[in-house]
Amino acid sequence: MLSYRHAFHAGNHADVLKHAVLLELLDYFNRKDKPWFYIDTHAGGGCYALESEQAGKTAEFADGIGRLWARDDLPAMLARYVAAVRQFNPHGRLLFYPGSPALAMTCARAQDRLRLFELHPADHESLQRTFNGEVERVQVRKADGFGALKGLLPPPSRRALALIDPPYEVKEDYRRVVEVLKDAMKRFPTGTYALWYPMLARPEARQLHDRLADLGAESWLDVRLSVKRPPRDGFGMFGSGMYIVNPPWVLPERLEATLPWLSKVLAVDEGAGFDLEHAIE
Repeated sequence: MLSYRHAFHAGNHADVLKHAVLLELLDYFNRKDKPWFYIDTHAGGGCYALESEQAGKTAEFADGIGRLWARDDLPAMLARYVAAVRQFNPHGRLLFYPGSPALAMTCARAQDRLRLFELHPADHESLQRTFNGEVERVQVRKADGFGALKGLLPPPSRRALALIDPPYEVKEDYRRVVEVLKDAMKRFPTGTYALWYPMLARPEARQLHDRLADLGAESWLDVRLSVKRPPRDGFGMFGSGMYIVNPPWVLPERLEATLPWLSKVLAVDEGAGFDLEHAIE
């Protein structure tokens, strides 16, 4: 199925969590000069115009990045994130929202490499346009990122961050993310893997947390942010999470300083909250 388009959801509360964490991970990688690989299994369109018909139809960014844009009291982790988004909005108005690959590119140095995968024809074309001038550092492929990941592990530099971020529009995605992550951990045990997942009422979403725990990762972090109560009708995302294998040791402290503030600012109702679990060696 290729019906999912991230343009409808760009900049929402899930993107705030996902992209703030992504920048933390890459900033940590940049503490060393050694090059890194960034692998995005479901890269999307690259960058999104928030005044487009798609983004405007739902305007989810208004309750995500929109609630942070004009704040002057941002915690350090979120100030870093908003500053990165501002690079795509040089005149001050929030008109464009960068997807994960575009944000990763703001961290990339001359020696670093991006490998991006997207199956949707329109999004793949947009992704190619976004990185048209970066043929040396960035490779864009119209391919299934689930299948492509194994061929890139381990990378030549032995340093890599893989973002696994499928749309979860089919139940099969919940099974595949666990299988892909398990295989990646075998091929390249020291890699960092960041899996984004939605918080939904559907059974397969609720079961994913336990299935990830059963992977047996020695070093991991699981952060969840909810912005409202689970819907009574069982439909709709009320939060999201990030499960990270081999996270930086500094990440829990950064999140603990950020999540209380963020959950309050993005809250839709009294069901908002957060949870953070980790075992980091």
